[in-house]
Amino acid sequence: MSKTILVTGAAGFIGSHTVQALVSRGDRVVGLDNLNDYYDPARKRANVQEVQRALHQTDQAESFTFIEGDIRNRQTIADIFSTSAFDGIVHLAAMAGVRFSVDHPQLYSDVNVTGTLNVLEAAVGKGGTLPSRSSLPTVVFASTSSVYGRTTHRTFQEHDPCDRPLAPYAASKKAGELFGYSYHHLYGLAFTALRLFTVYGPRGRPDMMAYKVLDNIFFNREVPLYHAGQMYRDWTFVEDIVQGVIRAVDRPTGYTVVNLGRGAPVLLAEFVELIEACVGRKARLGSAPMMEADMACTSADISKARTLLGYHPQVSVQEGISRFWTWYKQNVLNT
Repeated sequence: MSKTILVTGAAGFIGSHTVQALVSRGDRVVGLDNLNDYYDPARKRANVQEVQRALHQTDQAESFTFIEGDIRNRQTIADIFSTSAFDGIVHLAAMAGVRFSVDHPQLYSDVNVTGTLNVLEAAVGKGGTLPSRSSLPTVVFASTSSVYGRTTHRTFQEHDPCDRPLAPYAASKKAGELFGYSYHHLYGLAFTALRLFTVYGPRGRPDMMAYKVLDNIFFNREVPLYHAGQMYRDWTFVEDIVQGVIRAVDRPTGYTVVNLGRGAPVLLAEFVELIEACVGRKARLGSAPMMEADMACTSADISKARTLLGYHPQVSVQEGISRFWTWYKQNVLNT
């Protein structure tokens, strides 16, 4: 049975892929994004256009409605919930990025905390004018592996302590998880927080490492290689992440927190070498010490995701880099 789903952050990296996947399987999707300038809004508009072109080719374009608006605006949220009764909410809209959050903590609080609160209020019937429903929508919230902080655990498990965030970004995402529990407790709202590990792939953000390495190679843009590349990241291809997101929409379990990663961390220096090998050209990266807000290693225990969601990542790092490179050639180098 098809569903009606709200996707916030629909013009972004993960959001645009989520929209396309949901509509492709037969759902109706309302996408919300404010197209902010954290990175070039033209890139986000291009994401939406790319999705619309793909859906048009399969005669599904009418199943996607895009709205330019801000989750911080309560009236905007109320208007959206006055026109659609949602079966699910995929809440991806957020200010991303650990380092940027250090200098802009108020912005991260406004968007990631207050904005999330506005969505939750509407989800439980406190925004919009539609009649009350017998059931509430399932909320899937994009959290982050950054909430684990500088843990001594090699592999991160959902029950590990997460009370010492290293930057406002991680603190704001942990706050979203906590608000989710409150709304589950008070109203019975089904809320799944997905702690996403390092996501990469087509339509990736220009501030992400894979994108920046290619920008360095082809546009000579300066990119620091922090800690000489001696940091491990659980690189996860966007297609695998999206499948986990959709499975969480389909399998509400009350309140739960789930890691979504590959479960196989790769050294940053090796990741860069794989990109260089794929492209056939060397990057010229600068050096910089690891920031105080950074983590030396992220590694996901995904056993809960496998059991609860039937989540099984399929894309190797080598294949993922190849697919990202193909997209980059078509959408960055050829534009």
